Amino acid sequence: MNIPETNLPRIVVIGGGFAGISFIKKLRKAKVQIVLFDRHNYHTFQPLLYQVSTAGLEPDSIAYPLRKIFRNNFDFHFRMAEVENINSETNIISTSIGSLHFDYLVIATGTRTNFFGNENIAQNSMPMKTVPQALNIRSLMLQNIEKADITADERERKRLLNFVIAGAGPTGVELAGALAEFRKGILEHDYPELDEDEMFVHLIEGQDRVLPPMSEEVSAKAHKFLEKLGVQIHLKTFISDYDGQTVTTKDGNKLETATFIWAAGVTGAPVQGIKGEAFVERANRYRVDEFNKIMGYKNIFALGDIALMETEEYPKGHPQVAQPAIQQGKHLGKNFNKMLKDNKMEPFKYFDKGTMATVGRNKAVVDIGKLHFGGAIAWFLWMFVHLWFLVGFRNRVVTFFNWTYSYINYDRAARLIIRPFKQNNT
Repeated sequence: MNIPETNLPRIVVIGGGFAGISFIKKLRKAKVQIVLFDRHNYHTFQPLLYQVSTAGLEPDSIAYPLRKIFRNNFDFHFRMAEVENINSETNIISTSIGSLHFDYLVIATGTRTNFFGNENIAQNSMPMKTVPQALNIRSLMLQNIEKADITADERERKRLLNFVIAGAGPTGVELAGALAEFRKGILEHDYPELDEDEMFVHLIEGQDRVLPPMSEEVSAKAHKFLEKLGVQIHLKTFISDYDGQTVTTKDGNKLETATFIWAAGVTGAPVQGIKGEAFVERANRYRVDEFNKIMGYKNIFALGDIALMETEEYPKGHPQVAQPAIQQGKHLGKNFNKMLKDNKMEPFKYFDKGTMATVGRNKAVVDIGKLHFGGAIAWFLWMFVHLWFLVGFRNRVVTFFNWTYSYINYDRAARLIIRPFKQNNT
């Protein structure tokens, strides 16, 4: 592998998500060599993936080149590759482009979609964890509406205009709200031969309320917002199968649909090589100490979604969302600066800044400590926070312009089928 030799400590980072970039940013002036591996050459702002999938934003509004983020870092190197194995005894990682020795290893690989072992659902549903997957959903959604516009078969039109989402967490709720607004704002104008009432959005959740991780108060508000938008909500409902044509629930109900989006869960995305008690198989996460060091390893760390830090407040680890990843990344970067100067490292303490989800125009819900509220104020707060954490000034400006344009015109400018979706697209 063509990485310059160095006498400095070499820190290898796997993953350019929130945790990985937050960590590397804190080492901008440190006298170390940093090598970052990722399957993509860009960082993805995952909280806004649903807007790409529902034609609200173009993908370059929520993605940013990794090399550009770290162009001012001292001795930084990026390689687009898949890390396949970690040899902790020799301190060597094996990748799809070769092997590399490390002095320190930081694993920040995040999560992947969890289909809970259901092969049919894995094969036929639409996950949404990456930009290509979001573009697949956008293309499929628009293709199916185009097909519905020309078919004379009423049953086929109903199947093409039936959109089913599994999982009523923040991702599922935001997707459902965006699709419902697409129906109200776009369908009657772009497709005058289709009736708005022919398009249905179904949201299926196994628990007894939407947004289960959030407070009951905001959950009730979100439920009300969704119903007002016309979303059909199915609670205490578990999906057993999807064959590409029909969603089947465990209680025997069936929903014919050509668009089934799976947002019902995630699991860790580990790299082979970390063994023993350090790897928690049920969660696919690495057990770490208060310094994010993987248990039983001296120089290997894990951050964010892949890290399981068990505390009294979080006995099952921190939630697999952006804030713990960002905070752990920043904290470990500070600790590395201390360690490199032979100073004592400080334990990590998570500060919960709250949780929020948007349902639609002027409709969002927010949990911040003991404050639970929803509506227009929550929606503007949601917009401000997401703009603030987007990487890159251009992305913030473009996203703000798109949101302003959509707010004024009730429009979604990115409804383009650039890459037609075919089953098994990557």
